[in-house]
Amino acid sequence: MSHDTNHPELSATIDLKDLGTVHRLGFGAMRIVGDGVWGEPADRQAAVAVVRRAVELGVDFIDTADSYGPNTSEEIIAEALHPYKAGLKIGTKVGFTRTGPHQWIAVGRPEYLRQQTELSLRKLKVDTLDLLQLHRIDPKVDADEQFGVLRELQDEGKVRALGLSQVSVAELEAAGKHFTVSTVQNRYNLTDRSSEDVLEYAEANGIGFIPWAPISAGELAQPGGPLDEAAKRLGATTSQVALAWLLRRSPVMMPIPGTGSEKHLEENMAAAGISLDDATYAELEEASSSLAQA
Repeated sequence: MSHDTNHPELSATIDLKDLGTVHRLGFGAMRIVGDGVWGEPADRQAAVAVVRRAVELGVDFIDTADSYGPNTSEEIIAEALHPYKAGLKIGTKVGFTRTGPHQWIAVGRPEYLRQQTELSLRKLKVDTLDLLQLHRIDPKVDADEQFGVLRELQDEGKVRALGLSQVSVAELEAAGKHFTVSTVQNRYNLTDRSSEDVLEYAEANGIGFIPWAPISAGELAQPGGPLDEAAKRLGATTSQVALAWLLRRSPVMMPIPGTGSEKHLEENMAAAGISLDDATYAELEEASSSLAQA
């Protein structure tokens, strides 16, 4: 590839409510911890290096959560980057507790959400969190109680901007009665567009849409598949084309590809410099839509 990995083209920006302007291609910090999103990474210094490299490459939005490790991801970010560069925004999430690798249990009791927010402030070494997202709405707790404590934390100055993760349009609207929704983080990629209505709502209401699992492309990326063919034409990787498709899909789209590898990080960030022509975009759109209807 001809892209300069030392100075890749930066993605277009988005102006987020209560948060300000960030580049739309960010970094997801879930994979800098151990297997099963649990415990220490195999090489902590390598994880620290990846986070530092992301910022060197122009990343100014990092996504993490108290449950990644748990705690480990936030601690590595602080170790790598504190004191933080001006303009860098870090979004974290609360609302999942962990009992072991691959195990996630929603806990939305207001006192728990408040406790975890206070701990995130400490781990990230900040007085105010840039962005706090509710990782999941706990079905065992009244949703208004969960939204209410987030608003309280914002009113107290502990959080600048608020968001939600893996929610419906109705849940977004309900949360919006309590606070200004800055971002929504739902699963979305070429092979999973079940949150299409949430993306459309986000676009109509100026909410940043953070797609998790952004480069999951399944059969579309198989040799001879539409993503593979497009990548060969563009001299890119299938992951880069999947990210370029997301960036073109909507101006509120904020992909946060995650990796524990500097090489993959540099490849992912170079996706911002890939321009999909109309025919390639339409071809991928058709293949993606056909898969969704299958």
